Amino acid sequence: MAELLKGAPVAKAITLDLTERAAKLAQRGVTPTLAIVRVGNRPDDISYEKGAMKRCAACGVAVRRRILPENADTASLLAIINDINNDSGVHGVLLFRPLPKHIDEDAVCAALDSAKDMDGITEGSMAGIFSGSGKGYPPCTAQACIEILDHYGIDIAGKRAAVMGRSNVIGKPVAMLLLKRNATVTICHTKTKEPEKICSEAEILIAAAGKAGVIGKGHVSQGQVVLDVGINVTEDGKITGDVDFEAAEPVVAAITPVPAGVGSVTTAVLAKNVVTAAERSLEDETL
Repeated sequence: MAELLKGAPVAKAITLDLTERAAKLAQRGVTPTLAIVRVGNRPDDISYEKGAMKRCAACGVAVRRRILPENADTASLLAIINDINNDSGVHGVLLFRPLPKHIDEDAVCAALDSAKDMDGITEGSMAGIFSGSGKGYPPCTAQACIEILDHYGIDIAGKRAAVMGRSNVIGKPVAMLLLKRNATVTICHTKTKEPEKICSEAEILIAAAGKAGVIGKGHVSQGQVVLDVGINVTEDGKITGDVDFEAAEPVVAAITPVPAGVGSVTTAVLAKNVVTAAERSLEDETL
């Protein structure tokens, strides 16, 4: 039976650390503050927003919400982004995407100050991830994978890692984060030949394809660590990941469950990014 890499203990440990860091900032007159920007009322956005607010409250991070109606135009959203960029009291921004189709999402992302981009949506953030400079912040879900591996004492350096999926949201950034930690990384996608062979030979496998059950028994092997990033809803309303859990769990050494795995760590990473941004703002003041 595989070890279950549950997210709750990871999120709890991050929260405890952030509470201490936020208290130290408070002693210096700084409250780490996140601006949540949402257009419309998508149920999944609202659900994540509630979770993020709850986590931030537990960590000592303040939240300011800027909500626009579904029919808001690009100019209105850009005005809010500009206000936040110029507000020294706001250290980070969570912008829910995808935006409504009539809004120029590229223009909005380009307008956001990358220093306040908490979820890796700006080109400046992505450049920092790919260069390994440490500037900017990777997408929270991608960073959550690394936090889980670290919490459970799974060494990354020198390991063969495979990532199923090449999106800018998870696949590419998590591959770069693994590479930064000295893993040897292969990215698999819809055009990859023999993906089962590549995945099964990996010591760390991250499933981020966005398709239920895309990782089956042929993709996994004994001794392997599997992180399932997928969140899919079946026809009967069941939440499932990208991994066929029943097929993989008896084989691998460790695996994240879905739900209660990677997804439950993302809000803690979001809060961590905000606290880090607040700490960096103080460092900038002393330069």
